[in-house]
Parts: sequence; C-alpha cells; structure tokens
Amino acid sequence: MTSDLSRRHLLQLMGLGTGAAALASVAPGLAWAQTKDTVTIAWPTDVPTWDPNQRTFPDGQALFKLIFEQPIMQDPKLNFVPGLFTEWTTSEDGLSLGFKLREGVKFHDGSPLTNRDIRFNWFDRVKESLSGGNKLDAANTWKNIQDIELDGDYAGTFRFGAPITTAVPWLAFMANYVVPEAYIKSVGIEQFRSKPIGTGPYKLAEYQVNSRMVFERNEDYWGEKPAIKTVVVNIIKDPSARAAAMQSGQADLTVNIPVRETERLGKVPGLVSELNPIQRVVLIQLRSDLATADQNLRLALHHAIDKQALSKAFYGGGAVPLSVPAPPGTAGDVPGFVFPYDPEKSKALLAASGYGPGKPATLKMAATNGHFPSDFDIARALVGMWKKVGIEVELETIEYAKYFELNRGGQLPELTLYSWENATGDPEIFTGYLLNPKMPFSPWRGEQPGDQIAKLFVETNTEKRLAGYRELNRFAVEMGATIPLLQSVQTLVRKDNLNYLKFGNGWVLAQTMTWG
Repeated sequence: MTSDLSRRHLLQLMGLGTGAAALASVAPGLAWAQTKDTVTIAWPTDVPTWDPNQRTFPDGQALFKLIFEQPIMQDPKLNFVPGLFTEWTTSEDGLSLGFKLREGVKFHDGSPLTNRDIRFNWFDRVKESLSGGNKLDAANTWKNIQDIELDGDYAGTFRFGAPITTAVPWLAFMANYVVPEAYIKSVGIEQFRSKPIGTGPYKLAEYQVNSRMVFERNEDYWGEKPAIKTVVVNIIKDPSARAAAMQSGQADLTVNIPVRETERLGKVPGLVSELNPIQRVVLIQLRSDLATADQNLRLALHHAIDKQALSKAFYGGGAVPLSVPAPPGTAGDVPGFVFPYDPEKSKALLAASGYGPGKPATLKMAATNGHFPSDFDIARALVGMWKKVGIEVELETIEYAKYFELNRGGQLPELTLYSWENATGDPEIFTGYLLNPKMPFSPWRGEQPGDQIAKLFVETNTEKRLAGYRELNRFAVEMGATIPLLQSVQTLVRKDNLNYLKFGNGWVLAQTMTWG
C-alpha cells in the first residue's frame, strides 16, 4: 500500500488547520493565562520518561508529538498519512515494508535525518532491548525484525522473520518515534532522556518533574511552523484543581475533568466545554488467577453491571455501552452481540461457585482518580452494583504511572478499571495486546485466548484476520477474560477563542492551536 496526502491536509496536520471555527471573544473579567504567542495547558499527567519509545504511555502522546515525529502519521479522521516517510509499501506475505524517507528534515541540533536513524530506532535499539539492554516497549512489537536494508540515504526496506501484519499501524502508534542516532551515541541515553531532541515542531525549553514543561517553537522546522510560539504545560493531577485553573484564567485549555464540572464551566462566559467520544475503551482488566480464576465469578461480575446507567450518570448518556473491547464502527466490533445486564444471572453464577448470603465473593479493585473523566466515581458505582448481587469489592486508588509498574510486576489486584487507548483502531492493538500473555500490557495470563491471538498475529489475509478478531472478541467476553464497559469520552474545556484540530482518538495537539 502506498499512501499520500494533499498539501492542504498535511498543513492542517502539522498545525496550520483552522480547527474549530473561531467563536466569540473571551468575556470581560476572564483572565488570560498568557499572551497570544503562548498557550497554557493544564494537563493531568507527566511523562514517565523523555525517551518516547521506552514506554507505551497514552496520555504522553500529545506531549511527545511536540518534540518527536513518526514515520507514519494520522489525520484527524485517523487515516494513515505520510509523516517522516513520504511513501511505504508492504508485501502481501507481511515479511517486508519498503519506505522512502522525507529529505531535508533536521533534528533540533541541526543534524540531518537519514535512513540510518530509521535503522537505529527499529533495528539497533530493538535488538539491544531484546538482548537485555535499555528496555523499549516497542521491542515487543518488532521482535521478528531481521534487518533494515538501506538504499542510499533516504530509502530502505524492513525485513521480518515472521509476518508483522500491523507494521503500518505501529509506525504511527505509541513508542514508535524517531530519535537521533548520532546525538544519543554522542551524549548517552541518560543525557538524551534529560535533554531530548527530535525533528518535531517544538523544542523542550524547560522541564520540572510533575510540575511544568515549556516548549518553544522550532524555527527551523521542516514543515509549516505552528501559529503559537510558546506552549506551557502545567501538570495538575487533581481534576478539581484543573477545573479551578480554567475558571480563574490560569489555563487556556484542560482535559479529563468530571462531566458535571465540564458542563458547569461551559456556562462560564469566555469558556467552551466539549464532550467528545474518542477511540478508547473503558474496561475492567482481570487477572486469570487469584479469585478471578473462577469463570462463574468473572461472568457474575459482568452480568451485574448496568452500563446504560453508568453512561447516563457520569457521561450524560454520551458514552456508548460496549459488549466487546472495540469502539463502534471499528474492525473488531461485533454488531448485534450484546452481553446482557442480568443481576439474577449473576446471583445464579455465584451460587454455582458456592457463594451466597453469608458467604459473599471478595475481591480487590484498583482505579485511578482523575486519569479519565469520572473514573473513581465509576469505580464506586461498580462496587455498589456488585454489592447488590453478593460480591464485596475493596476499592483502592492508584496513580496512573503506578499502574504500569504494578502491571509489569504482576502486582495488580483481581480487577483494575482502565481506559485502553488505540489510536489506530486495529483490533490487534485492542484485544491482541490487551489479552496477550506474552506481552507486558495485561494482568491476564491465561492460555486462552492467548493461543488464538498467536495465530492471528501471523495471519496475512486481511479479511480472515479481522473476522478472527471479531470471533476472538466475542469469545474473550463470553469466557470472562475482559469486561468492556463504555466507549471512552474525553472532556475538554478551553477559552472560546482558542481553536484546535480535533482528532478522533482524543489527541489534543498544541501545534494545531490558534488564537481567534
């Protein structure tokens, strides 16, 4: 497949699109966070590292994309479009991917981007990680890479030992950014993580951990320059504090505050609020051991959940209830399949496993507070629903960054409320990673549905592969390996004359922002 993008669409993607239509000027009395050359964003999480390929960290992507770029990008409708690759072609057997690299691109230190940087990122660093060196989450995806053959300075071919059917989506997804070979080899990986450089539209000018970031426009950027010169990101983990920053005028934009606060702020003169369904899935991750080794208990948990009530109570009915771990309209969705809300069925399943009055099932669940809108409120509502059928759940709050540490260490409790991000929409990057026992992304470690996933990873026939994932999604839910809840919703509040380009996956990119 070879893809191209019109100049107009590319300019929009790189920050020259007008985004939302300009609205009325900010009302008198609402303070400005900065000047028109600056935008100040109240953001819920810091990055875990400035090596963008070290961790698959969804909420860091909008920050990474200021500094770094990817071989393939996505437009606002999530189509794959040229980025640092101007062309790419995949073989029918899934064993190779040819590319042409954009010429004239420079890293922030002035050094040129060449295909040697591509080989460094997707071959040298991957092999180093797989051999026990600096660990990269991307290495799990590219473990079957055999070589990247170079043709001059600006073309080459990826060679795989086994089919990588999602090579194109991954080159546009998390942990797949271009970082500079010469700079890293010169200063070392730790210095790079302290003072990162990329090819992106902004440079990192200031960084205070868990506090503040300042980005300055890259005046030598290869594409059209962003309209806004300085981007200030204040890390404010508490959603109420983010809402207060907007109301006081200390911030120009924020995301992921509770719906009720979003609606309230939307009535403040000079502010606009948005409730945007995005390509994420709110779900409950389960362990395949401990108390949830019992399939009856897993299914009882699911049947006890009134998803429509959750959507109505916490998202004004705007979050679509899900029966499989795939948003509506994506390739992994299973139209017509509904996992029913049935509390009596829950009680019967519990009784079949020896639970009942006087002997409730007991479990623990972890949830974040402020990572996505109303997360902790949803968790508390779930605890109440389960209590009604005879399941006692102890709820604990965890920091979003702590989730990754606990997951990789096998220390999560039986249940975890989580929002799974997949900007590509490909079902492999939903269920294929969500329930894959060979990947470090899920607490589920059962052989099933892992065996089915392994076969789908190497299926090169697109129709068979997607049909296989639809069948897998239904099977995984019916066996209780996952409990999908809702299509995720992003809440956003902004100054009414701050415009931005809206992406279907919830990316809020400062390089697309303009003051009206």
